Amino acid sequence: MFAILLVVAAYLIGSIPVGVLIGRMFGIDPRAVGSRNIGMTNVARAAGRGAAILTFIGDLSKGAMPVLAARVSGTDTTTLAVVALAAFFGSIFSVFLLFKGGRGVSASLGIWLALAPVPTLIAFALFGVVVAITRIVSLGSVCAAIAMPLIIALMGFPRTYEALVIVMAFLVLLRHRENLMRLASGQEPKMGSRAA
Repeated sequence: MFAILLVVAAYLIGSIPVGVLIGRMFGIDPRAVGSRNIGMTNVARAAGRGAAILTFIGDLSKGAMPVLAARVSGTDTTTLAVVALAAFFGSIFSVFLLFKGGRGVSASLGIWLALAPVPTLIAFALFGVVVAITRIVSLGSVCAAIAMPLIIALMGFPRTYEALVIVMAFLVLLRHRENLMRLASGQEPKMGSRAA
């Protein structure tokens, strides 16, 4: 019963539409501008760096908090993985947005910082290098999502974590399908461009 409560709470926390709430504070709705995504990058284009930083912190926290709570409660790795997946599902299929949401990248970062910090920092470093070279956030996110399952497998984490990271990486890539199409056609916006 306690495990079920953890999973439900993780989903509800993950569902909090941070980008929409921060957007309202800055007088915009990210769902109505730019890519119409509620994540940090679109919020940055529409409302600036301050709004983007707050969105990033909020999205990262809503991924990390449920996993840290489950870990402190002494749950096993399988329950931890299910709690993590519930938080991630909330971030991309929010009950508060009629099961729509963001792309789950910042929430994923929070989840994996709580589960496996070293592999996460390696993937985040890859993200940083790609973005620094290309100035395209979505490309960095995709590269990190592809790399993360390989890093988790190579570092010998539990099989439940391997299954979790594969599912999450697949969903992150699926949520980036429009970005991938724009990348292929050379039309993906770079950092610093403003939302229409």
